[in-house]
Parts: sequence; C-alpha cells; structure tokens
Amino acid sequence: QVQLVESGGGLVQAGGSLRLSCATSGRTLSSYVMGWFRQAPEKGREFVAAIRWSGGSTYYANSVKGRFTISRDNAKSTVYLQMNSLKPEDTAVYYCAGRINTVAVSTSPNDYNNWGQGTQVTVSS
Repeated sequence: QVQLVESGGGLVQAGGSLRLSCATSGRTLSSYVMGWFRQAPEKGREFVAAIRWSGGSTYYANSVKGRFTISRDNAKSTVYLQMNSLKPEDTAVYYCAGRINTVAVSTSPNDYNNWGQGTQVTVSS
C-alpha cells in the first residue's frame, strides 16, 4: 500500500503561482503512475496531469497545458505540481493519486488506486 500526503495549497491572486507536493511512502515506485486531479464545489473530479514514475513521461489536461508542470524527485519519492499563471477557475481541492503495477496513464479517477487527502487551492480575482 502506498501512502500519499499532499501539501502546498493556499490562497493566491490570479496570475500567481503555487507548487503542490505529494510525498509517497510504502513501496517502490518503478511500476507506478502518479496523477493530479482537482474537484471544485459541486463538480466531479477532474484530471489535471500525470507522470510515469519510470521514464518521466508527462500528460496534461488542455485547460492547464503550458501553465502547470508535473515532475518527480526519485530520491525524495515526491511528485510536484508547479502551477503558474493561476486563474480563478483553477480554484479547487487538488488530490494526488497513484496507479500501481502499471505504466498506463489514465485520465479517469476510477483507474487510480491510492489517493491523498487533498489540499485546497483558492485563486482570487
């Protein structure tokens, strides 16, 4: 079982930046895909970005492409989401999630086995 703990959320003005972190523990991550999702009030959980732990291939939702960057630090077993040029519509609870024993990236939250507790990101206009 992999434990995921997010941090780094907060309140920022439109145009600002935040970096979210997701610390992982519990097992090796060679066959693992990490994703970031977000959920705004009264909306479903939305795919934001994903990264293959082995190789580092990245994938993004169109709504964040060019503004957000997902990355990983193998030594720290941590995944990051750098968010730049934030917009009010980026306001949501952000979750990191993991798929074990696979290198297949999915944009569906139903395909992820492990979830963090979530961190709030609020972007003011």
